[in-house]
Amino acid sequence: MTEHDANQRFVQEATVEPDHIARARAHALELGAAPISPAVGAQCAVIAACANAQSMIEIGTGAGVSGLWLLHGSPHAVLTTIDSEPEHLGVARQAFADAKIPAGRARFIAGRASEVLPRMNEASYDIVLVDADPEGVIEYVEHGLRLVRPGGTVLVPRVLAGGAVSDPVRRDPTTTAYRSLIQETQASPAVIGALSTTGEGLLQLTTIRATV
Repeated sequence: MTEHDANQRFVQEATVEPDHIARARAHALELGAAPISPAVGAQCAVIAACANAQSMIEIGTGAGVSGLWLLHGSPHAVLTTIDSEPEHLGVARQAFADAKIPAGRARFIAGRASEVLPRMNEASYDIVLVDADPEGVIEYVEHGLRLVRPGGTVLVPRVLAGGAVSDPVRRDPTTTAYRSLIQETQASPAVIGALSTTGEGLLQLTTIRATV
């Protein structure tokens, strides 16, 4: 085992997942809606807490794991979560109810993100999490950067695509999209970007606040 593998294993084993999120994870695996890892979820929660987030959007509900992690970090925020699969939304809604998330704290929208996002109010959200349709990740991140307030953050888990992004031989559309996203945002003067290699990877993009 390499040092990197050992570190990854230690982080995964050291991360404590709240019981209500662990239950949602079990349901996600039964449903076949692969959830983000506990380590990445914990990072998302920390970012939400540091931002004192009040309004968040999640693109790709799954079974509710990532949304629960966001609300774990900022329990008084309102989360809007979007998914094209009604079954996923139903399972997530139940997971939120089981976790005693007040109904007013979560808004579930059924539909394709490419059709829903253009109707959302821009510069109105503290955090946007993008975890849907890898082929459309660049489009969704562009929407996310439009929707967050100045100083808001866009989070993109799974951005390393299981190690494919670091493999120069891989040229499939999903890998190319993630690779382009990382390269373009790291070079952009409009955001402060950081790439975490924990778990499946997490790209963090915080928009620059205007200076007087």
